[in-house]
Amino acid sequence: MKALTTVLAALWFALSSLHLARARGDRAMVLWLPKVLAGSLSPYLALASALTGVVGWRAKAPLAGLLAGLATFLYSRYVWRIAQSPNDFAKAFGPDWRQRISSEQTARMLPSRLAVPLTGLDRLSLGRREQPRVERDLPFWTIPGTTRQLLCDVWQSPSGVRPSGLAFVYFHGSAWHLLDKDYGTRPFFGHLAAQGHVVMDVAYRLCPETDLFGMVGDVKRAVAWMKRHSEHYGVRPERIVLGGGSAGGHLALLAAYAPQERRFVPDDLSGDDTSVRAVVAYYGPCDLRATREHLLRRQPQPVRRKDVRAELPPGPAAKANPAPIRSFEQIGAAMAGLSVDDMMGNLVGGSPTEVPEMYDLASPLTHVGPHCPPTLLFQGEHDSLVPVESDRLLYRKLQEAGVPVVYVELPDTEHAFDVFLPMGAPATRATSYDLERFLALV
Repeated sequence: MKALTTVLAALWFALSSLHLARARGDRAMVLWLPKVLAGSLSPYLALASALTGVVGWRAKAPLAGLLAGLATFLYSRYVWRIAQSPNDFAKAFGPDWRQRISSEQTARMLPSRLAVPLTGLDRLSLGRREQPRVERDLPFWTIPGTTRQLLCDVWQSPSGVRPSGLAFVYFHGSAWHLLDKDYGTRPFFGHLAAQGHVVMDVAYRLCPETDLFGMVGDVKRAVAWMKRHSEHYGVRPERIVLGGGSAGGHLALLAAYAPQERRFVPDDLSGDDTSVRAVVAYYGPCDLRATREHLLRRQPQPVRRKDVRAELPPGPAAKANPAPIRSFEQIGAAMAGLSVDDMMGNLVGGSPTEVPEMYDLASPLTHVGPHCPPTLLFQGEHDSLVPVESDRLLYRKLQEAGVPVVYVELPDTEHAFDVFLPMGAPATRATSYDLERFLALV
């Protein structure tokens, strides 16, 4: 019993120590997944390590008790720090911002940012009694000259919940090359639908099938489609909010900040209004040069410019792409075969020295001005893929331009913090609390 308890306590302590680690160089990608898991499971690991510590002291295994006690402290510290991370709504919306949210809306929101065990099973998430209505695989655009359609899922509020009139148009994380809609987002979208919002989950084209212009064009096509169907879904056309994670967040910011950039407007949308009420980005790259340098420090590889899809086994049924890369095995194979220069080359056509104007055009930072819509930014302090300094700079520039902006930096937190244990993970809980209030205010 002593030996087993000591081994368990050592394991809990090792995982808890990841909260303090900020991986650099090649180690960053190795530690990314364990760090995300440790963060997501912290409430449960704190409970497990506390129980292990009690067993250790009772079994007269002081080392187990000490290690388990330290692990419990580190897990609990992380959970508390996430719950207390600053969210400056008063700066963006005024000191009376809470009074601007109706009691009916507040009653359906998360009561706090603090995640404790089983918070992911509360009445607003996985355990909700009211089920949203979902329409899957609706076509929103047909690629000219083909019969292939880009698809979306539309989530609507449950019966008996008053529609808010707001549509949240979401673009998944992808590294501009991977994944698909409906990937680990169902609890998140169900949570928003339970508050009366309509959610449009978009499957957009990826590299190397298309490039930056094609992807931003797909974002605008999704917005135009929702505006054309706004009456059907009970949405007010002026209350459409763009959102996305990682590369999807980058595309959402770019489309929101550059609505009149002619190179981003497809010919089929000429004359359409694709402006939006607000934009939300989860760990989205906002400076492409800085992102490239950040990634090169973690994944130095030669320039190869290749289509990694050709080396992968056939994927599941095609949606937005001929073979969406969805499984962990496919993702691992793709990322192992995709250098930073492959990624950026497929996206914008080359390196900063080869196409400097494209790096300016592709960076949301370049397009900041008073015209930008209200913005909500979520960023992990220890993000291995997106430089946190760029998000801080974007926040300052938006403030200087007079744009209402809320920036939430999550301490000791990695990229893609919301992928595992939706609604129950500390970072997901805190960001969901902030998001639902932001949407109510815009």
